[in-house]
Amino acid sequence: MSCDMIRRTGPKAWFGRLPVVTRLVLAVAVTMSLVLTGTAGLVYCRVQTALDRQLHDDLAAYRHSLDRAVRTGTALPPGPSGSLYQILDTHGRAVASSAAVGHRALLTPAELDSAVRGHMVRRDVGSLLPITPGTLRLQAERVRADGATRVIVAAVRRGHRDEALRELLAQLALASGLTLIAASYVGYRTARAALRPVERYRTAAATLADGAQNLRLDVPADRDDEITRLGHTLNRMLDRLAASAVRERRFVADASHELRTPLSLLRAEVDVALHRPRSAEELNRTLRSVDAEVQRLIDLSNALLDLEELGSTDHLTRAPVRLPDLIETAVAPHLRGAERSGRALTTDTADTTVEVDTRWLVPAIGNLVGNALRHGDGAVHVTATVHGGRLRLHVTDEGPGFSPEFLPRAFDRFARAEASRTSEGSGLGLAFVQAVATAHGGSAHAENSESGATVTLEMPCGSVS
Repeated sequence: MSCDMIRRTGPKAWFGRLPVVTRLVLAVAVTMSLVLTGTAGLVYCRVQTALDRQLHDDLAAYRHSLDRAVRTGTALPPGPSGSLYQILDTHGRAVASSAAVGHRALLTPAELDSAVRGHMVRRDVGSLLPITPGTLRLQAERVRADGATRVIVAAVRRGHRDEALRELLAQLALASGLTLIAASYVGYRTARAALRPVERYRTAAATLADGAQNLRLDVPADRDDEITRLGHTLNRMLDRLAASAVRERRFVADASHELRTPLSLLRAEVDVALHRPRSAEELNRTLRSVDAEVQRLIDLSNALLDLEELGSTDHLTRAPVRLPDLIETAVAPHLRGAERSGRALTTDTADTTVEVDTRWLVPAIGNLVGNALRHGDGAVHVTATVHGGRLRLHVTDEGPGFSPEFLPRAFDRFARAEASRTSEGSGLGLAFVQAVATAHGGSAHAENSESGATVTLEMPCGSVS
């Protein structure tokens, strides 16, 4: 097996393949096990220390009383309950001992030798676990009496102490086990409850993948946690997907609707030209007509693509530009046409710098000026002002204005007044203007005034001077 396979099949990889709920429960169980083990160990050590201290004090007091009795030659005192004693000579022979001990040696030869040399000997006999009978704690010390050296061994039974510790261990194990089970269950229920909305979102997403339309996730409005914010984010994503689908359907519908007429005209022109032989002049007229329709198709396709790009653009590329230069660039292509038609085209622009996307705003202003020259009358005036960080741009003419029935839908795609249906244009100019204003975070509206029609663009522009 290669090293890569070992790494992929290691504990970390195995843990990562588990369901999220299982991983959370395992994490809670392991953490609680460590906490409970540490807590139980601390409690056990504190209780053991307290019991050992009491046992040590009793044993030390008993050994001191034996020491005094041997030194003074008085009767050996009775010790605490369960106490034992043994008095040995330097060769390990019992001089005196408790009846329960008899002649059984409580010290090993090494311990006896250490005690004879004057060292204090301490030792436990028997173990806590597994359970052994006759457990003792003893102390041995050398004593000189009547010119002889004796070793006094004092011992007390550890039965009560060991039984208390074993009972404590059992209770700690039971309490820790129950606590671990309860914590794991609570962790499992909490994880399931926390991830239940995620499962609902997954089910809804699967429904969307199956072709469901207008799907929205049921997100509680009275909460503000990570899962709720995820739901709101997914809903915003679904809104964007729905809007993208609507734009796509609109683009296809608009293209099929508007391209049908010029394509039909092209087919008719070609059919007529092919029906019978034509003179060079007639073929020239046919080709010019075809060229005009092809140009109309190109303009229409470009307009539709521009609208689609604007609708799907999240961020514009704003850059500082002098407002007079911006208006001059947008108006310049129309000056010669206005001059040929004998109409005045004037501008009134604030001398300031704005941050806008000139790629889109210049053609939008040009569309407004072109519409005013094409469908309006009299002088055309462009006014651009900046106030409070917002650009307000008005394009006015002295014509008859918008018809009342057309004004509410002036910015709809392919909306054209009856009087202008036979003129040039696709009905996408004002729709493009509104899309540019919306992309900049602004708005566009049209109105009639006493002198003619006015179209207004308003948007934040980040004025810098």
